[in-house]
Amino acid sequence: MGKVKTEQVKRVGKTLLERFPDKFTTKFDENKLLVNSLTKGTTTRVRNQIAGYITHKISLAQANSSTEPVIDEEESE
Repeated sequence: MGKVKTEQVKRVGKTLLERFPDKFTTKFDENKLLVNSLTKGTTTRVRNQIAGYITHKISLAQANSSTEPVIDEEESE
């Protein structure tokens, strides 16, 4: 079974992704530093959970966008 993220981690992660969509990447260490600077007063464990959640969401979004079929203009004519 997978680990379940708490609602607080998901809420903060979604809020950060909405407010700063182009700052986050698929690299956990970069996201960890960014989450640390954007959220004050979080523990190390919560910060890492938020950064991991954001990294996972970004990776899934990139995987979904790359698997969409590409339509060649020559084939559609």
